[in-house]
Amino acid sequence: MATENIAAILAFWFGDDADTDADADSRAGRQSALWWGKDAAVDLAIKTRFEASLLAASRNQHDDWAETPQGLLALIILFDQLPRNMYRDSAHAFAFDELARQCCHLGLAQGFDQQLTPLQRVFFYLPLEHAEDIDDQAYSLQLFRTLAKQTGLKAFAGFLNYADRHHAIIERFGRFPHRNALLGRASTPEEIAFLKEPDASF
Repeated sequence: MATENIAAILAFWFGDDADTDADADSRAGRQSALWWGKDAAVDLAIKTRFEASLLAASRNQHDDWAETPQGLLALIILFDQLPRNMYRDSAHAFAFDELARQCCHLGLAQGFDQQLTPLQRVFFYLPLEHAEDIDDQAYSLQLFRTLAKQTGLKAFAGFLNYADRHHAIIERFGRFPHRNALLGRASTPEEIAFLKEPDASF
C-alpha cells in the first residue's frame, strides 16, 4: 500500500492551509469532530488511508522526516493520534506512544515547536500529556500554560484544562486507570471507584 507524505498528513489533520495562524479558534471548532469524536466510519477510513504510513514510520522508513518541524509533527500525529483511531478500544492504540514521546522530546530540544502554529503545537505536545510519567506530565502542563497565555484564545484554555486533568490523574495514580482493562492491568479499589466518576477517561 502507498504511504502518505508530510503535507498530506498535516492537511488531513489540520485542514487546508495547515501552516496558517489565522482563526485558530474557528479551525479548532471545525476540526474537533475529527480530533476528539468517536466514529467507527472515520476510524476505518483513517486506518485504510494511514496504516501503511504508520507502519513504515515505525520501521524507521521515514526517519528523514525528523529533520524538519513539519516532518516531526507528521510523525507525532502518526504515532500519537492516528493509532487511537485505527486501533480504538485495544491495547494497540497505545503501542506507538513511546515513539511519539521520543519525537516530541527530540523536537523540543531543537526548538522545533516554536516554528509551528499554535494549533500544531498542541498536537506536538500531546505525547507528553498522554505519558504515564509525572515528569512528562509536568512538562506538558508548563507547555500548555505558556501556549494558552500566548494565544489568549478560548480553545487553548480548553487544551490547558485537559492537560491539567491528565496531570492530576498521573499525580494521583501514576497511570491512567481507564487504560487498565485494555492493557491487562488489574485496577486498585481506588481506581475502580475513580472510574465510576464522570469524566474519568478521555
